Amino acid sequence: MDGARWRFGLLVFLGLFALCGANCQNWVHQFHQPAVRVLPPTATLEQVIDVVNRNSGAIYAFSSTEASISSPGMPTLRANIAYHRPRRFRLRAQTAMTGAEVDLGSNDELFWFWVRRSEPPAVYFCRHEEFAGSPARHAIPIDPNWLIEALGVVEFDPALPHQGPYPLPGDRFEVRTVRETPGGPVTKSTIIDAVRGWVVEQHVYDAGGRRIATAVAEQHRRDPLTNLVMPRAVRIESPQAQFSMQVNLGNVQINRLTGNPAELWSMPRYPGAALVDLGAPAAPRGSDYPQAGAPGAISR
Repeated sequence: MDGARWRFGLLVFLGLFALCGANCQNWVHQFHQPAVRVLPPTATLEQVIDVVNRNSGAIYAFSSTEASISSPGMPTLRANIAYHRPRRFRLRAQTAMTGAEVDLGSNDELFWFWVRRSEPPAVYFCRHEEFAGSPARHAIPIDPNWLIEALGVVEFDPALPHQGPYPLPGDRFEVRTVRETPGGPVTKSTIIDAVRGWVVEQHVYDAGGRRIATAVAEQHRRDPLTNLVMPRAVRIESPQAQFSMQVNLGNVQINRLTGNPAELWSMPRYPGAALVDLGAPAAPRGSDYPQAGAPGAISR
């Protein structure tokens, strides 16, 4: 996979969040239990939104030390993932043979990514408020803030227009949402399990009806500590970039973090890697090394 596709693919993760945890035997046992209906067969839009938002809205942090990411043309990488609302995210992936391969994350001020195999070697970053007006936006067809939802923590914004639910085959509902972006309006199609209220698919289309991105969630499981339901595996695709990636979350701890918060949410330095500001690519801030304040403890 070439460097451009690597960089685009990794941006898919920026701000992405989700998942919950318990031991595998408990998960398998719960996965095969009979489905409990939480939505009526003729659910209203308000009922669907309430079920989805109550579950996702209760997830404010998570961490996993047993995740993995894979994509055609690249080796499977073991990964550590951490998240804290609203924008703090960290994914570090490695192999046993080569060590660190990927480091990407986001804090309250900016997002960044570093890939060992990219040329030239660099830590790329962009401040959140500069992304919409930056040249980087044209290379990344999807707002990274939307991609927060791709791993399963999906909330319907009451300020946005929603349509549905439209019944689909296989006991599913579809809810459509139109969002205004710097590149024009996009339509998001959210597919929900009509019995359990789980979000199983998300698709984003541009103003011309072309599919920009897809996230398909599988292996939904209930965390016995929080009673929250999230997927364990997510497939992310971008047809325009000819990119796909599988994310397996492993044993995720929900509303609990593993690691030092001050280190988790700080943009890293890597030997030989320049700092390149995507908000001002003509003049990288090699000496300007911004850091965001890190929380001392998990709080809502």
